[in-house]
Amino acid sequence: MRLTVVGNPANRRVEMFTRAVLAAGLPRPEVLPWADVLAGAAPPPAGALVRVDSPGEDPQVDRMLRRAATTARPGELVGLADAYAGLVDGLARVAAGGADLLNGPEDVAVLCDKRRCHAVLTAAGVPVPQALPPVGGYAQLRAAMAAAGWARVFVKPAHGSSAAGVIALAVGPGRVQAVTTIEHTPDALFNSLRVRRYTDEPEIAAIVDRLAPDGLHVERWLPKAGLGDRVVDVRVLVVAGRPTHAVVRAARGPMTNLHLGNARGDLAELRAAAGPRGWSAAMETCERVAACFPGSLHVGIDLMFLAGWRRHAVAEVNAFGDLLPGVLADGRDSYAEQVHALTSGRWRRWRAAVEADPVREVLPCGV
Repeated sequence: MRLTVVGNPANRRVEMFTRAVLAAGLPRPEVLPWADVLAGAAPPPAGALVRVDSPGEDPQVDRMLRRAATTARPGELVGLADAYAGLVDGLARVAAGGADLLNGPEDVAVLCDKRRCHAVLTAAGVPVPQALPPVGGYAQLRAAMAAAGWARVFVKPAHGSSAAGVIALAVGPGRVQAVTTIEHTPDALFNSLRVRRYTDEPEIAAIVDRLAPDGLHVERWLPKAGLGDRVVDVRVLVVAGRPTHAVVRAARGPMTNLHLGNARGDLAELRAAAGPRGWSAAMETCERVAACFPGSLHVGIDLMFLAGWRRHAVAEVNAFGDLLPGVLADGRDSYAEQVHALTSGRWRRWRAAVEADPVREVLPCGV
């Protein structure tokens, strides 16, 4: 078995996957840089086994994805829809040679569009927060919230990741509050590692209106369960249809992403709070999510238990959600688990079983 990785060569994702491949006794994977793909390099040939990794964290690759003349300033939220279109086009180029991709291009296209992903999960019966109809700006957002009777929503860029550009918006009589990682400047929006609170409605409106042209997905803000003085959710990694690794993310605010300075919580404590039946039901949901994307060796699922611990819902599904350093399951990290699924045949067997299931025919996983 010989693997090829499409990625940014100096990125730790590529390095960690390479270590896992070598530790399994396999040949060093060939690395096809995203920059070369976007510049027109020949795709991997038929018969190649190809992992496509995130194109993120490289300013030059971001510029190429957006087909822009200049690179974005550090953290600048610009051209998200263009970057998505560039990703979809790049995936098509990678697949054009007939290689066997471990991240199906159509799966990634759906996973990286929150609107399409939400539609797929809803059709599959996966519990997700309700979503508003499409909105084109702040005025439409407020009107749709009023029509739905919702006072709290999450406003998400349709093609964002890692909480970039996400706004937790709460409205009430005479007040509006937005909690977000966005830094608002006169000429641009920037993603930062500091969570900010905005209470000036014209400024909040300006932020939403700047994000809107790249597409918005708005979901009802569901109250998460808590442990101690923090709310929690869980990143669950599903590999070849099986939930394997889980990380609890604990925060004092609505943004739980660990890179924002939040803490890793105690998984045993969370499982005890959910109870055996609740945890088992949540893992069954994660398996159902993975079955919507049979062309993907892995998906990273952001799962939340709701206040009271009696219900759960899926907040996000990530195409590149396997960066979980230091988290082991059966002695394997997230990358070693994927290599094991390949070498043991589990990936092949699971994919064949899902694709043979006649129920799959009625699930519009290409919405």
